[in-house]
Amino acid sequence: MPNVLLLGGTTEASALARLLGARGIATTLSYAGRTENPRAQPVPVRVGGFGGVAGLADYLRHHRVTHLVDATHPFAATMSSHAVEAARLAGVPHVALTRRAWQPVAGDRWTRVASIDGAVAALAGHSRRVMLALGRMHVAAFAAQPQHHYLLRFVDAPDQPPGLPHHTLIVDRGPFTATGDSALMEAHAIDLVVCKNAGGQGAEAKLIAARDLGLPVLMIDRPAVPGRAECYRPEDVLVWLGHDAEPKAERDV
Repeated sequence: MPNVLLLGGTTEASALARLLGARGIATTLSYAGRTENPRAQPVPVRVGGFGGVAGLADYLRHHRVTHLVDATHPFAATMSSHAVEAARLAGVPHVALTRRAWQPVAGDRWTRVASIDGAVAALAGHSRRVMLALGRMHVAAFAAQPQHHYLLRFVDAPDQPPGLPHHTLIVDRGPFTATGDSALMEAHAIDLVVCKNAGGQGAEAKLIAARDLGLPVLMIDRPAVPGRAECYRPEDVLVWLGHDAEPKAERDV
């Protein structure tokens, strides 16, 4: 019987946890700990880091993990790289549950940059009203361009106010809609959207809204990660584990 360590923090990880829990597959869902109030899960949860590659490999061995699933955010490059190497060291099968990157379509006005630093540099110039759709981890870097008014949207209220001289902070948890994001952008007279290429449908609303409003988007490309096996649907991970995509109780009906 599999004993799965699921590296989570995404909606895909939660969906997979529900599938694994419904099938009675032993699973531990691990959070990095950045979200203060994570959603309740149907499987045991651990919070915190592992202590690098060696610590994660030791955890896999000590807890007799048989399968490692990396369902972290596509920009969690350090954790994903550690997962690849730790799985190799521990001799544990490993797969990433990730999202296909977004691609521009007709009507999009994207400028692509390679990193957060590249996005900050690209904001040099006259004052604009910028929606920073990045979460809170990288907001401080944009203090280097203090001339803009920034619209921020966080899942949790921060302990300290963001270090940006001109900003509006909204605390809200998705899923968001294109209609809602269009209204938000219009209400705050947004000129430019800055976001990371997270991929998937859950965070796509802001891109659809920007397209509908004709707004430019500064798109930050994903960081490189080592070669690895990848799945794009939680159900595909079940197949990888050697389980049917449907639970027996449903299949027998």
